[in-house]
Amino acid sequence: MTVIAVCQLALSVGDVTGNRAAAAAAVAEAAEHGADLVVLPELCDTGYVFSGAEEARALAAPAADSPTLRHWRALSVQYATTIVAGFCELGDDGRLYNSAAVVSGDEIRTVYRKAHLWDAEKLVFTPGDEPPPVVDLPFGRVGLMICYDLEFPEWVRLAALGGADVITAPVNWPASEVPAGERPSDVVRVQGEASMNRVFIAVADRCRAERGVSWVGGTVIVSPDGYPLAGPVTADHPAVLAASCDLAQARDKRLTAHNDVFTDRRPTLYGPVAK
Repeated sequence: MTVIAVCQLALSVGDVTGNRAAAAAAVAEAAEHGADLVVLPELCDTGYVFSGAEEARALAAPAADSPTLRHWRALSVQYATTIVAGFCELGDDGRLYNSAAVVSGDEIRTVYRKAHLWDAEKLVFTPGDEPPPVVDLPFGRVGLMICYDLEFPEWVRLAALGGADVITAPVNWPASEVPAGERPSDVVRVQGEASMNRVFIAVADRCRAERGVSWVGGTVIVSPDGYPLAGPVTADHPAVLAASCDLAQARDKRLTAHNDVFTDRRPTLYGPVAK
């Protein structure tokens, strides 16, 4: 069994030192649960609600020389766990990217740049052009995407077709009104995508209002059946959730003796979807 932990953090834009401390405390707590994999939120080093590109640029750093990524590498070594987390990246091309990294031991295994930018992110960041990566780790295959990427079923299916056992998603889900008795649509969507692709999905959201923006606080770990194994929190407080996951379940795509979510696909009929 693989223990996955997802960490809901209270972050503040511009408070890089405080945000790193919050991440370190959450990783330490996750390690107490025996976590093999720890997921932290989107842009968890810098905060999210920038006043504009100039503020973001002042906080960004290249992935290869990022103090935040060095910090995560040290935490990964200290607690013998893999960390997935979002950060503000200054690219070699001088552009800003809303990025996330998979850090395992003292190694950055991959860096992914968010492909689908939400709202005012388009005024700050350049969208990435690469598909969601899938990283082979000793305990399983880890896919990676960021927040709004999850709203594109084609993108989630790409990661699943790429062999991901678990799709990790650092997010900052802005809150919206939810009818009484209902779960936020963000959580419902992730449950559906996990079921449709027969994969685990691990989401780390955030909490506490930042410059007037509130958050869903919907941190959750979902099984390939589409049901939560831990969470959703759906509350405005920090939390560390952990669940033991048999990642081999994600490699069995059968629904019945005659149905399989991959082999039943008919891609030749789906051409208009990609246009």
